[in-house]
Amino acid sequence: LIGEADNIRDKAIISLLADSGMRLNEIANIKVSDIDWDSYTVTIIGKGNKQRKAPFAERTAKLLQSYLANNYNGNGNIWNMGRYGIQTMLKRLSKDTGIACNPHSFRRGFACNLHRKGLSTLDIMHLGGWEDLDMVLKYTRSITFEDCLTHYRRVSFES
Repeated sequence: LIGEADNIRDKAIISLLADSGMRLNEIANIKVSDIDWDSYTVTIIGKGNKQRKAPFAERTAKLLQSYLANNYNGNGNIWNMGRYGIQTMLKRLSKDTGIACNPHSFRRGFACNLHRKGLSTLDIMHLGGWEDLDMVLKYTRSITFEDCLTHYRRVSFES
């Protein structure tokens, strides 16, 4: 999906959504001052007006820095669009690529990917800003038997 994005802004948004598990409101309201370039985290105001930090990868940092170097308008806000603009961009990419996606599908994918890589459900809950462990369990239920078997073999006493 990121390869089909037309511009650096859209690539940065997609990469940040995938890396961080942010909600649409959270990503739409990021300010430059919210980014900690040293720790690759962004401070966001989440659901219930609660502050938390969301992680992102080095590749996302590079996309963000490239975008900001050429497109930052100095008003504090990172993007030159809001919630609706982000939704519209993702709908267009979804239609163009045939890959079903919306902002929340990145959040679900964030939880599943971390679970597949062996993070505990509790770690995922904290990283994604979920208050209810049941929500994380709901997302990670899509993990396959093969994923579970891989984790089992890694910790098996016979290995």
